[in-house]
Amino acid sequence: MDKANLKRVGVWSIGLRTEDPAALEGVREAAAELERLGYGALWLGGSPHPDHAVPLLEVTERIVVATGIFRIWDEAASSIAAKHAELTRHHPGRFLLGLGASHSALISQYAKPYSAMVSYLDELDTAGVPKDERVLAALGPRMLELAGARSLGAHPYLVTPEHTATARATLGDGPLLAPEIKVAADREQARGHLAIYLQMPNYTRNLLRSGFTEEDLADGGSDRLIDAAFAIGGPEVARERIEAFFDAGADHAVIQVVATDRTNLPLDQWRELAEVLALAS
Repeated sequence: MDKANLKRVGVWSIGLRTEDPAALEGVREAAAELERLGYGALWLGGSPHPDHAVPLLEVTERIVVATGIFRIWDEAASSIAAKHAELTRHHPGRFLLGLGASHSALISQYAKPYSAMVSYLDELDTAGVPKDERVLAALGPRMLELAGARSLGAHPYLVTPEHTATARATLGDGPLLAPEIKVAADREQARGHLAIYLQMPNYTRNLLRSGFTEEDLADGGSDRLIDAAFAIGGPEVARERIEAFFDAGADHAVIQVVATDRTNLPLDQWRELAEVLALAS
């Protein structure tokens, strides 16, 4: 897959990943509208399986659907390779396998995440999954280097433009850099969203590595951290923040509109962002 297939802007949403038959039609309609609005990729949140991509691929023609991010501990590489082959046979060039090691608090067998990822990629290679049809969740330098060498590129989550500049320097010019960018209405909403991530050492270590302090991480996050990690305000503020990520070296902006219920589909906000970003032009 050419990284240009993703275009410049995609959306990240847990709501686009559903196993509820009652919600499926709404998800399909949202996917089709997001394609019409000019978004280039749909990133399925909530540790999705490749199967979750099927309903969205079936109702769209161009847009890329990515797992953001499938946990490598959840299923053997050989099985995922078979699913990848099936999806790409029916929808060539439109499925991107996003992979990550997740977090020790969520995975009982979590151990040596870097080595585990290397082994998983080795198995995908053996099974014939092209490296340019997969992308890695990557924050630190070792995983970023692995993403650049063994996949299309990196999909960092909960990062700032400054992290993106560092990631671009680590990756070099060629690999995809697709940071997730959080958009929230206000600081209170942002803090509510951030709370779970401040319990995950992978994220807190990266934030400390990015220049924040333990004080910034305390009590739900300092104003400094909130303002750096979120675009707070309306669509014009989001546009400026997205441009800052592009200026820092991003190829593709993955927008997450923060909501109290993360399974909601924030169609109005997606429409407003598509308009202010002139995606359909």
